[in-house]
Amino acid sequence: MSFVKVENLRMDLGEFEMHINELHLKKGEHLIIIGPSGSGKSIFLETIMGFYTPDAGSIYINDEEITTKPVEERNISIIYQDHCLFPHMNVFENIVYGLKKRTEISEDHIKEEVVKVSKMLKIDHLLYRDPITLSGGELQRVSIARAIIVKPKVLLMDEPFSSLDQKTKASIRKIIRDLREQFNMTIIHVSHDLDDIWWLSSKVAVMDKGKILQIGTKEEVINQPAKVVADFFGINILEGVVEGYKDGLTYVRVGSYIFKTVDEGEGRVTLSIRPENIVVADRNSPFISSAQNKFTASVEDIVELSKIAYITFKLGELLLNCVITINSLHEMGIKRGAEVLILIKAINIKIID
Repeated sequence: MSFVKVENLRMDLGEFEMHINELHLKKGEHLIIIGPSGSGKSIFLETIMGFYTPDAGSIYINDEEITTKPVEERNISIIYQDHCLFPHMNVFENIVYGLKKRTEISEDHIKEEVVKVSKMLKIDHLLYRDPITLSGGELQRVSIARAIIVKPKVLLMDEPFSSLDQKTKASIRKIIRDLREQFNMTIIHVSHDLDDIWWLSSKVAVMDKGKILQIGTKEEVINQPAKVVADFFGINILEGVVEGYKDGLTYVRVGSYIFKTVDEGEGRVTLSIRPENIVVADRNSPFISSAQNKFTASVEDIVELSKIAYITFKLGELLLNCVITINSLHEMGIKRGAEVLILIKAINIKIID
C-alpha cells in the first residue's frame, strides 16, 4: 500500500514544465531524488509541501488527498540547505515555532517535547543560544529538530548537507538514518551526493526536465543507469554495435575495440562502466586475472585528491575514467603519458540502452 502517492502531476511555470506520471512510496521509505541542476527537483518538493499548486494531478498522503490543502494543514516538514532559522529567535524558540501553532498543546507539554527532541539531537545545551553563534552542523541539527518536533507525516529535505564538512555530513546522516528507523519516517530528499544515496536511500529517483526518468533501488539505478544518471555520476558511457555472441558473452564493437559483457543486446547499444570497476595493472609485470576485457591504454590525465585519484585513459579514440587509491597510484608509479594495462570484468559492463 502506498503511503505517498503522486499521480499525473502537471505544472506549467512558463519557462519550466513539470510532468510527474506517478510516484509511490511505502511508509518508512527514504527516497533520494537526483538529477542535473534545473531539472525540477526542488519545485517538486515544494509542490508536495504546498508552496506551488499544480495545474493538474493529485498528491495523496496516507490515502488523503492534499493537492490543494494549505501548507499548515498538510503536516509535512521541510529542511533546506541554508537552515532557514529565524535570526531573531533563540534555538528554543525556533524549535518550538511549529508546535506553538497548535493551540491544543499545553506549555508544559511543549517544553517537554523540546527538551526530548533537543536531547535526541544533542543540542539541549544550545537551547538559549542565538542562531548566529552556532556552527553549520549545530544549525542543521536545530533545523532537523524544528522539522521533526511536529511529528510530520512526511519529511522533505532539499540538499540539507551540501554546505557541511565531511565529518559533520557523516554525523548528520547517522541522525537522519536513526530517526527514520526509530519513527518509521517517510522521507523525500533531494541530493547531489552519492554518499547520501549509499548511506540513506531505500529508493532513488532520477529527474530531468521536470520528469522522473528512472526510479528503483540504489543498486538498480547505479548499476543500470539512465544516460543522465551515468553522466551525473561520471560513469563511462560508450556507444557501440553488437557484433556477436560467444560462450555466454555479448561482443560489442566500440570504435576499433571489442568489449565483452554478460548483458544481452542487439543492434546499436549503449554501454556503461563505473570508474571503480576498471582495474589498473603494470603492463610489464605478470598479472593473472579472469577479466574478459584487457586493453593497453595510455594515461591522459590524473587528478589527485586526499585519498583517491581520478585517471583518464586514452584507448585509441576512446577516453575512459577510472578511480583508484592514492596508495595504488604511487605504488605503481603511474604518470601522465605512461602505458598501463586496464582490465574490466564482463559482469561490470552494462548494456543500458
